[in-house]
Amino acid sequence: MKQYRVGRVQEPWTNLEPPIRKPDFYEKIAAQKALIAEAKKASKSSRRGKSVDLSSAAAVLQKKLSTTTTCTRRTGAGVAADPEKAPLLPQPAPSDPEADKKAYRDNYAVEQEQKEKEEGLAANPSVDPDTQRAIIAEYRVLHQRFKDEGLYNCPYVEYGKECVRYGLLFAAFGYLFYVKWYITSSLFLGLFWQQIMFSAHDAAHMGITANFVVDTLIGAFVADFCCGLSIGWWKSSHNVHHLVTNMPEHDPDIQNIPLFLTTPTYMKSILSSFYNWRFVWDAAADFLIPYQKYTYYPIMAFARFNLYMLSWLHIISPRAAQLGAAWWTRPVEIVFMISYWYLFGYQLVWLNLPDWPTRVGFVIMSHMVTIILHVQITLSHWAMPTADLGPTESFPQRQLRTTMDVDCPPWLDWFHGGLQFQAVHHLFPRVPRHNLRKGQVLVREFCEKTSLKYQCYGFVEGNGIVLSRLEEVAKMVTTLVDCQKYMAETGESGLH
Repeated sequence: MKQYRVGRVQEPWTNLEPPIRKPDFYEKIAAQKALIAEAKKASKSSRRGKSVDLSSAAAVLQKKLSTTTTCTRRTGAGVAADPEKAPLLPQPAPSDPEADKKAYRDNYAVEQEQKEKEEGLAANPSVDPDTQRAIIAEYRVLHQRFKDEGLYNCPYVEYGKECVRYGLLFAAFGYLFYVKWYITSSLFLGLFWQQIMFSAHDAAHMGITANFVVDTLIGAFVADFCCGLSIGWWKSSHNVHHLVTNMPEHDPDIQNIPLFLTTPTYMKSILSSFYNWRFVWDAAADFLIPYQKYTYYPIMAFARFNLYMLSWLHIISPRAAQLGAAWWTRPVEIVFMISYWYLFGYQLVWLNLPDWPTRVGFVIMSHMVTIILHVQITLSHWAMPTADLGPTESFPQRQLRTTMDVDCPPWLDWFHGGLQFQAVHHLFPRVPRHNLRKGQVLVREFCEKTSLKYQCYGFVEGNGIVLSRLEEVAKMVTTLVDCQKYMAETGESGLH
């Protein structure tokens, strides 16, 4: 990034709201694209000898570009322009049940957001500039301590132990498959996938060799070849997740409507800046969200199939082609992912399993075992706040406020694969995971000094907190749906 630096900002500074936070940002982008397309079309027509009024076409499109669409309730204003034809008594605006329901839902969501924001402001250090600058200063001291104590140096001996564990799990799968204990063997294949993906996560953060090419190839081999999942997709979404953790408009890791809802913000049908897609609140969300506490584990058990889909969608998307000097990663991923499906889907499942019931059972069981990984991924964030406390909130406070660690004994670290130290990891994403336990001690001291909360719970307790959050938000939706039914039955708008 240094080659793009044009100057230095004198500290302290005030963060500015980025353009992607503006509600009409993507509408303007679309209008700009339309303007360019129309100009190209006009240029081609002029080359063919056709007469084109470029100024009028550009004026129309420019008018569209400068117009901001606003949502207002319909009124009778402007219906009768002639005062003499106006009615003697004011006429009520025509009722629009759908518009009323949406307006009520938006107001309800804003109220819940404001409530969470007030709770966040009361429970955390002040977001005034002086307090946050003091936290940033201490965070920089903490970062220097991480470097001084060598926590960025990868302990390769630990990866030797990891490889032994991966080998044993894969050998157990191979032997049990050979003796035709197919379903039992699938359990060990699923455990192999669950364990080895921790190394793909490390490589995606350049936490193994700190060399982009080497770590990318390690990550592609582990994720794409061994597991059938795109490391490029993981990077594109996971890096954004680290930058804007638990921000509903931007963090793709919590954008799971209509299956799951962890924040009332999505009731407003917000636009995702990551997917450039509006998550519309519809009848499916009304129906599914109230049961999310009960569907959480079943859906997590089959979440791997969704990751396959997201991986291929990423590979064929323009995003995967816009990598500049890293263009070579896309063909590497395609070759590795095709190899995975050839070896797993064709050679293993299709050719070497005897019948359809065994094939279906093998695939389902091997994939269900990876529920452990999917629960670990969601555990540290889904129960945490999503409220935006303002642009003055510092990076370390935001990360610690929206992230939970999982408490476990050192001998069980291998099971969680570093994901139990998500708060530490979010503060220093490139620190190798085998050093995170040492870093945890320093982070606890940092939190005590700055009065920031370090949230750490046991695995079972953490699961309970996630389920409680899912139930809490589900009750919000139930209340909303009940109110909307009442509005439909009585004709009350609920807006007064």
